[in-house]
Amino acid sequence: MAKHSDTSWKQDHPSTLSSNSVQKAERMLKIAKSHQEEMAVEHIFDQISHAENAIMNAENYGEHLDIVQQNKEQLALIKQQLHDVQKKEER
Repeated sequence: MAKHSDTSWKQDHPSTLSSNSVQKAERMLKIAKSHQEEMAVEHIFDQISHAENAIMNAENYGEHLDIVQQNKEQLALIKQQLHDVQKKEER
């Protein structure tokens, strides 16, 4: 029998991990927008990197490619919104 972590197998699934990572990046973006502190922006960059890795892992496993594509599109939108936040800060 396969050994799983203490968390549900669904949470360990590559496509679920990528979805969760993108959702976390989205939440962090909202924090960065409202607080616009350098620390919040640093955390969002870390989370974006984490989400990119999770998406790449899901792709490598051939997991639910429609979900992976949606996650890629959502992450691209998050990156654009973060870029817009940074431009606004520069003004």
